Amino acid sequence: MHSAVKWISLIVWFLVTPVSADQTGIKDYEEARRLFWSVLYRSGGETLYCGREFTARSHRGVNIEHVFPMSWVVRALNCDRRKQCRKTNRRFNRIEADLHNLYPSRMDINDARGSFRFGVIGGERRAYGNCDFEVDERRRIVEPQPATRGEIARAMFYMHEEYGLRIFKRSGRELLRWHREDPPSAHERWRNGVIERIQGTRNRFIDQPERAAGLRFR
Repeated sequence: MHSAVKWISLIVWFLVTPVSADQTGIKDYEEARRLFWSVLYRSGGETLYCGREFTARSHRGVNIEHVFPMSWVVRALNCDRRKQCRKTNRRFNRIEADLHNLYPSRMDINDARGSFRFGVIGGERRAYGNCDFEVDERRRIVEPQPATRGEIARAMFYMHEEYGLRIFKRSGRELLRWHREDPPSAHERWRNGVIERIQGTRNRFIDQPERAAGLRFR
């Protein structure tokens, strides 16, 4: 009972108290995971890649996707493995816990995506029922549905700018096109505001879409 009261108090605090620091508000992924379900998606929602609805009481078959893959971050920080990064690198823990990069996903789609880059795949080889999501394992590319491409692009841009994480030129050009073709929605702006209250940072590419024009990729 004491634990339940504690979490209710935390939820109320996060929803009414602005945080002004950089993303130091969430110490690690375990804390981020609790806040993801108990605050950010406390009323349910839809998965990123497939638009599958889930409720506050049941999100069976749904887990959390890092849009910017953590294996890329592990390499960028010169860790041998993700577990090692968690134990030895405080910056990695902040990056892994950043809610701007976390979205609900169908588990099977999350597994299929892995750490493949985003891109366009010729043809429509559907392998996931009515979910518009294609995978090219040979080229290590995944293609999400058009309705979510802007959100994906802006999450990638945020991680690139906030933490100096690399996006290659070819991918960057594709993401810029997705960003222009799928501008921020009302839900995306709402989510941006809730995350700011939790961890103290906003995704500036949602607030100012034109800011993406100044990005430089290597």
